[in-house]
Amino acid sequence: MKLHSFDDYKDELFGKVGTPERDEMEAKLKEEVDAYFVGEAIRKARLAQHLTQEQLGEKIGVQRAQISKLEKGESITLASMRRVFKALGVATATLDLGTFGKVALW
Repeated sequence: MKLHSFDDYKDELFGKVGTPERDEMEAKLKEEVDAYFVGEAIRKARLAQHLTQEQLGEKIGVQRAQISKLEKGESITLASMRRVFKALGVATATLDLGTFGKVALW
């Protein structure tokens, strides 16, 4: 019986580290993880205010299902983040662009 490491399977499925296929997969994975953390922040802020998804949706004019998607990290845009966080009372937010500085989102 021959054992294989998880890295061997990743290399087989997505290409070796540094190849365009692997870089694309890792970039997509990073985007999904970042979106998940934004969704978790939305959920935590909503729960801290004792709001249901439906109540938050009413505040910003969307259905409960859209809030659910946002909290799962799906369909997150800067515009939707701005509306949700402003409705939750987050007065300001900035985007850190590293060496290019910071940009105020709202």
